[in-house]
Amino acid sequence: MMAEAGAGGPRLAELLALGRRLWDELEASTEPSSGAPAVQDKVREGLDALQQAAAMVAQLELFSENEELEEIASADLKFMLLPALLGAMTLKQVDLSRRREHLETAREHFMNFLKLCTNYRLGSFQLPPGTSREEEASSPSAPRDPTQPNLVAMATSRAAKIERYKQKKELENKLASLSTSVESGTADEDQTREFYILQIQKWINTSLEEIESIDQELVILRSRDAARQTAAAPRGPPWAARTPMKPFILTRTAAQARVFGAGYPGLPTMTVDDWYEQRRRQGIASTPQRVPAGANDEESQKQQQETEEEEDDEEALRKARDWDDWKDTHPRGYGNRHNMG
Repeated sequence: MMAEAGAGGPRLAELLALGRRLWDELEASTEPSSGAPAVQDKVREGLDALQQAAAMVAQLELFSENEELEEIASADLKFMLLPALLGAMTLKQVDLSRRREHLETAREHFMNFLKLCTNYRLGSFQLPPGTSREEEASSPSAPRDPTQPNLVAMATSRAAKIERYKQKKELENKLASLSTSVESGTADEDQTREFYILQIQKWINTSLEEIESIDQELVILRSRDAARQTAAAPRGPPWAARTPMKPFILTRTAAQARVFGAGYPGLPTMTVDDWYEQRRRQGIASTPQRVPAGANDEESQKQQQETEEEEDDEEALRKARDWDDWKDTHPRGYGNRHNMG
């Protein structure tokens, strides 16, 4: 089926030609993609033309999974390049904030092109794996030796690259010999068909190379995004952000709490049991284990002895405070005045 012109708008062939011309100009230019606004203007114009053309191809249903390559008109073969050109033009965008989005979109375009070529048996290549979790889950791989898969993958990738390089050189030579006659309109039907098929095969190699490069960059971007999310996440246990505790004096028994409370009225006192109970209510510490009554008579006697010593210490502390108070109101030498003249 021959592609027809869109009513009241640019023809499909014109849109493809415009997108292809802009792509060739961008490739031939020595100016960097981010160097001038004019470059990105060409990118946007090219994307717009190619997207319109792709929508028209879908509307016309030029390509179907149920037909053979021989059923496609020679003049329509060039429209198979649209997904590949869209992917290549998408990569020309330089908005760093949307770089990951552009990479994923370009990869999808290249994959659509390769799947289309697979349906029509154009070229012999292995379709790259999908990146979605659904596709990965639908084709689980069997566990193998941890070192062997890397060696096989490296050897396969190297062999594929060498083969693609050889094919690329052969295709470029053949395209160069046919391009003059096709572009001038002097080529016959067979030459025109061969020319477009060679272009498709050339873009198959380009798409495979671009997907490999995209996958490598996506790994870097995903790792960077994951690192940023980790850095932005709150750190520490849930209680780390709580209001810090005010200082206090921790004592073993209530008697010690009374002694130190009287000596240092500016600081509150708290026994070990009270402290554990407060921590338990806050959900920070569990209730301390207690020794059952009567389980250790020696320990009970020791605690009683410590209590008595603490009471003695309290009496000594009271006397010391009284002495300090007396010294504050009686200067040194106050009671020894009988020898003074």
